[in-house]
Amino acid sequence: MFDALSEKLRKVLRDLRGHGKLTEADVEAALREIRLALLEADVHVRVVKQFIERVRGKALGQEVFASLSPAQQVIKIVYDELTEMLGGTSTRLLLTSRLPNVIVLVGLQGSGKTTTAGKLARYLAGQGRNPLLVSADVYRPAAREQLAVIARAIRQPFFDDPSVTDPVELCRRARRHAELTGFDPVIVDTAGRLHVDEELMAELEAIKREMKPVEVLLVADAMTGQDAVRSAEAFHQRIGISGVILTKMDGDTRGGAALSIKVVTGQPIKFIGVGEKYDALEPFYPDRMASRILGMGDVLSLIERVQAEVDEREAARWHEQLRREGFTLEDFLEHLRLAKRFGSLGKIFELLPAEMLKLIGVSRITPEQMAQFERQLKRAEAIINSMTPEERRNHRLIDGSRRRRIARGSGTTVEEVNALLKQYVEMRQMMKHLREGAFPFGKLLGKGRKTGKPKRS
Repeated sequence: MFDALSEKLRKVLRDLRGHGKLTEADVEAALREIRLALLEADVHVRVVKQFIERVRGKALGQEVFASLSPAQQVIKIVYDELTEMLGGTSTRLLLTSRLPNVIVLVGLQGSGKTTTAGKLARYLAGQGRNPLLVSADVYRPAAREQLAVIARAIRQPFFDDPSVTDPVELCRRARRHAELTGFDPVIVDTAGRLHVDEELMAELEAIKREMKPVEVLLVADAMTGQDAVRSAEAFHQRIGISGVILTKMDGDTRGGAALSIKVVTGQPIKFIGVGEKYDALEPFYPDRMASRILGMGDVLSLIERVQAEVDEREAARWHEQLRREGFTLEDFLEHLRLAKRFGSLGKIFELLPAEMLKLIGVSRITPEQMAQFERQLKRAEAIINSMTPEERRNHRLIDGSRRRRIARGSGTTVEEVNALLKQYVEMRQMMKHLREGAFPFGKLLGKGRKTGKPKRS
């Protein structure tokens, strides 16, 4: 996500670093490039104008030019203002102690409301909640059945009453059912239209009056750019939304909607959809997203992802591997298997700082390259599985004849075996760098699963 914008902004800031001492002309030239990059990313014109004016006001201050590193000061100003544009601080769901809480999802047809309802239920269940799904879309054929199928897939309860065709009455009965059974929150998937119309708005107003939701979340397709912003503005003016869930963020290379919605509507982005799977819904952190856009990586999200997959015993074992020098092929195999548990390697690379990617020989990754990485992972696992325990523990035993045997056993070639062993040796070298503190990931490998959020740095 944000690939096109990120690449342009990084180039502008890289050029700034090339100047030992900045002049006002240097800053103005950089601002022109940033303005053009934001407009090409389909960011709302008013938002771009405000952003450039705020950055200019701070970047042309005397304290910047008098500092030891004026370029770094300007980059920090751009980061701070980008974070502010995206929403400033992360905004969580406003769930109260009065049960059941009701969350109403609204949006245009095709924005992904129904799938997002399932993703949100799964996310809240993982947070210790007991959500109940209900579909108030009584018009679209099989809409209620679609949500029922999703509920079964994620193993979450679903309420329906086939005898009821009035959406407000259906919502009322769902809330009553939740009160009697202890479900919380009630997640209401409402009907959509291809365009905002009076009938839809009147129905949503009636549902809001009846259900008194703690959250009214607009589900918008990030790939529609300013259309998503306009629909957010229309829904907010008529109904009053409390936040936004942007779907299909993984396919949005421009980012215009994400960068415009908070400024235009005043309402925060609370979640982003980053894939088709039901676990592909993430809380939105403006500061982390700004960091990713500027190529600084998102180490906190990477730590959280590792903690979600690695239990304390695994983490302790990893920490021991990092501390000692005996990183074996068996350890390497464990790392490969963990990478498969994370899903797409592309999502891991997105979270790493650009400087670290450059250090390990990776720059911008195309989908074709990512597919090749996934195939290499499978071949690497097959090759290591074809080794004896002794060979896995001591790679120096693997001579020419052993390499030929391993290649036959894994259905690969000797060249592929050689390439894997070379990668393994390079990995050992990287582990050495980690031990010596070259990267900020020693803490990552030493932490176990936690229930709270890691502290921000």
